[in-house]
Amino acid sequence: MKKSILMAGFIFAGLIGFAQTTEWKIDNAHSIVGFEVDHMVVSSVTGKFDSFEGKILSDKPDFSDAAISFTIQVASVNTENEKRDGHLQGADFFDVAKYPTIGFKGKSLTQVSGNKYVVKGDLTMHGVTKAVELNVKYNGTVKDPWGGTRAGFKVSGEIVRADYGLLYNSTLEAGGVMIGESVAISVNLELIKQ
Repeated sequence: MKKSILMAGFIFAGLIGFAQTTEWKIDNAHSIVGFEVDHMVVSSVTGKFDSFEGKILSDKPDFSDAAISFTIQVASVNTENEKRDGHLQGADFFDVAKYPTIGFKGKSLTQVSGNKYVVKGDLTMHGVTKAVELNVKYNGTVKDPWGGTRAGFKVSGEIVRADYGLLYNSTLEAGGVMIGESVAISVNLELIKQ
């Protein structure tokens, strides 16, 4: 019995020893969370979320051990059109009264080649959680003029909005639908080492 308790203690201590301790916070002033969706077949609408926060824990220089958590305040959606933003916040789309946040919890960051990675994780939106894979470009790490350390990433990918219950649409007389089904995600992140 004592042997098994001692062994369990060593295993637990080992797990604690491998936990990431270096925290990186998002510099919101130099980061953007954007999206793009087709409109009327022939064009597209772009937008962004103005309010978001996230935390990355990583001790390795290449961030391959990164533990990622990210939250977006959906009411901050901004397509440079107040009427459209109000519609997006309402029950036809995001329904911010019921679902005020979009969340991402990273599960793994895998190097594909050079500075290109794939991040896998769970994306929660509109009350639905789905596993997603997004492309990541690691732009490197630099010292800033104030003695800090910063890292930059570009994240991109696509999701299908119907997968999250965002079904609102209308059919066009000439064929096709008003709003595209796929939403392109484009996120630029600048992180500051804490």
